[in-house]
Amino acid sequence: MRLGLHIADFTWPGGAPALASDLGRIAEAADEAGFARISVMDHVWQISMIGPPEHDMLEAYTTLGYLAAKTSRAQLLAWVTAAVYRAPGLLAKAVTTLDVLSGGRAMLGIGAAWNEEESIGLDLDFPPTAERFERLEEALQIYLQMCSDSDAPYEGEHYHLGRTLNVPQTLSKPHPPILIGGGGEKKTLRLVAQYADACNLFDAPDLPQKLDVLRGHCERLGRDYAAVEKTVMTHRVPGADGTGLEKFLARLRELADLGVEHVHSRLPDVQDLRAIELYRDKVIPVVAAW
Repeated sequence: MRLGLHIADFTWPGGAPALASDLGRIAEAADEAGFARISVMDHVWQISMIGPPEHDMLEAYTTLGYLAAKTSRAQLLAWVTAAVYRAPGLLAKAVTTLDVLSGGRAMLGIGAAWNEEESIGLDLDFPPTAERFERLEEALQIYLQMCSDSDAPYEGEHYHLGRTLNVPQTLSKPHPPILIGGGGEKKTLRLVAQYADACNLFDAPDLPQKLDVLRGHCERLGRDYAAVEKTVMTHRVPGADGTGLEKFLARLRELADLGVEHVHSRLPDVQDLRAIELYRDKVIPVVAAW
């Protein structure tokens, strides 16, 4: 099992003047500690589950470029990109650029988007749900085409690209891995089975059911279920002082027994680095052999 760090809250004591240095320290410490992935959210306002919209939020792909310069080992991604916020050709170019400048460490985390409030606020595209999923699937097709040898036109229902030229090409082959976030059983998990290298589900009681649904989609599409990496986002993490560590390790063992290969987490007060050090010393070495 591998573990990842999700950085979703940038409202730290030093404020904006210290934000770059604080984020750099966090990224360097997480990279050295052995976190397999470091991610940020693709939101332009803070989300209600974490804080008020007025709290600090950084644009995802600019931030990932900064993280690429501060790290050397961890994979980097938006967890997850809102498919409708950017033209798919530009998104493919952004992920390619991240992959090249990070030495082949980019991933495309992507989903159909959900935050209508910030979309209205900044006039970002936010069509109805059915159309967002149609656009998500076309964005996946465009991404795969732009990571291939083809620069042919793309004609979809919503997107029309005259030439899918993408130079330089990605260092990751055949392309930076695709992670699709969400547990929708009819649409999202079908897209995972058809296009993705990894799923992302929540650490919730219905997790076994979601995995069974994904297995069914893979069988219907002729996809090897084992080829899809199972990732889980969990909010059940130990305190920076080690409180709840044994319970957390037991839960990670349960997830591993379900076939989960990667667990991603947001850590409390991550800017003081104690939580990262706890993972470095007492979590990552334990789960590495699972």
